[in-house]
Amino acid sequence: MGSLLVPEVVPSPTQDAETLRKSFKGYFLGLGTDEKAIVSVLGHRNASQRKKIKEEYQQLYNKSLIDDLHSELSGDFRRAVLLWAYDPPERDARLANEVLNSWIHDITRLQVIVEIACASTPDHLVAVRQAYCALFGCSLEEDIIAHVSLPVQKVLVSLVSSYRYDKELVDHSTANLEASKFREATRTKQLDCDELVLILSTRNIHQLKATFQCYKQNYGFSIDQDISNCGEGLLESILKVVILCIDSPEKHFAEAVKVSTDGLGTDEDSLSRAIITRAEIDVIKVKEEYVKMKNTALEYAVADDTSGYYREFLMTLLGANDSSF
Repeated sequence: MGSLLVPEVVPSPTQDAETLRKSFKGYFLGLGTDEKAIVSVLGHRNASQRKKIKEEYQQLYNKSLIDDLHSELSGDFRRAVLLWAYDPPERDARLANEVLNSWIHDITRLQVIVEIACASTPDHLVAVRQAYCALFGCSLEEDIIAHVSLPVQKVLVSLVSSYRYDKELVDHSTANLEASKFREATRTKQLDCDELVLILSTRNIHQLKATFQCYKQNYGFSIDQDISNCGEGLLESILKVVILCIDSPEKHFAEAVKVSTDGLGTDEDSLSRAIITRAEIDVIKVKEEYVKMKNTALEYAVADDTSGYYREFLMTLLGANDSSF
């Protein structure tokens, strides 16, 4: 369940485009950008509506709304608004490319690829791959191979190349058999074995959940616990994220918010991504999981760790009143 609050009567794309144009600085004799208007419009429109606004803006002004948002805004607020303004497949393609072209390939960054492959629908993954090719002139798989080392490369390429059956279909004998294969992989610490990677990247989500359940019932520990016992390297970390994104994406994103706001400093990129990518999908469940983890509302974490229009925008996407927190 998403948290996005769309008004009952939505202005036309033309009206929204005009409102956004007027909000930009220089339009009213240098009075400055009206950030509240940007939050009010874009923060209350779904993906389809945002796409129509961008198209209408281009038609009316022969300019890209994305380009104007980039030039008029700054800081974390600009990055969050731009991520939200992109069509979801383009947004995820850009996030993946940014991660792959960064200097550091740690779990905080590479988990973005896992989220795209394992916490979204098969059709969305295909759309992301198509957007990636159109934007960057190569496939997502090619860039993973170019930038990520084995054995993590093998796992990520397999995950983004798959197209899972998107129906609730479970074969319990297969779940038991494949749980035993997972157990052999964890027992021998061969976590990049072909069978394990193939199962994780091709089975439907419901089948994999049944396999994870069989594993715990048959062997006394959850599969992620046994993976942790194999070591603390990047491969182990990636596989635990894969399992969590498949088994309970809401827990994964609640954990992402928790990690991004705990301790000194805030990881604004991770915080923005977790909220923006799930606002129209399951952020209500993410908030429920966060309460279980921290015994406090996710909105309090956002209010405490952010400020200004950046905070107001994230709170809007969360369906919260900024002044209440």
